[in-house]
Amino acid sequence: MTELIVASRPAELVRQAAEWLDLEVTRAIGERGSCALGLAGGRTPEPVYVELAAGSSIDWSKVGIFFGDERAVPPDHPDSNYRMVSMALLSRVPIPADNVHRMEAERADREVAAREYERSLPRQLDVLLLGMGSDGHTASLFPGSAVLDERHRLVLPVLATKPPAERLTITPPVIEAARKLAILATGEDKALMVARAIEGPFAPKEIPVQLARRGRWFLDQAAAARLTARRVAT
Repeated sequence: MTELIVASRPAELVRQAAEWLDLEVTRAIGERGSCALGLAGGRTPEPVYVELAAGSSIDWSKVGIFFGDERAVPPDHPDSNYRMVSMALLSRVPIPADNVHRMEAERADREVAAREYERSLPRQLDVLLLGMGSDGHTASLFPGSAVLDERHRLVLPVLATKPPAERLTITPPVIEAARKLAILATGEDKALMVARAIEGPFAPKEIPVQLARRGRWFLDQAAAARLTARRVAT
């Protein structure tokens, strides 16, 4: 069942999302002894990671970090999701290096890199945070992609419709299996797609982020502007 949190201010969205992550990761550790946490790249989650690092009560020694997608760039490249997450979160918390599972999308053989990464994934991610593009893509699952029909592989090489094109991405079964899901979306340019994703017919081949429709959606006022029903966070 979709849960909506529409923040009245940008800082409120950051706080709400960071608190949700703190709660769900801590809950997973309490229930199962560890937490497999999947993280999104891009600009929107970055301040959430900074906030999480600053106020977290998480036992990071019991957290495994995974990634929803990665561009085929070195880990120190400005376009690297790993670099962003490392700077915003991982470098600020006491997490063992062995707990961080980086997608090596820059390798010459991305098919081998994909198969190795899917072997590192657990059967279920305990918590998965995703973003959404204005075209409805999530991770590097873009509208019309053949990867959206995948039912067995967990990670695949893809060519994105925006640069840098060569990437690795998780597949629909990973999103569908996640125990807890959240989606971050901000900005007026995403309002129409947010409304279609949440309230429109279920067509994930056209709107891939619908694979996460059952999750908790953290939106700002602009991204939520075309929804028919909203709840404003206080």
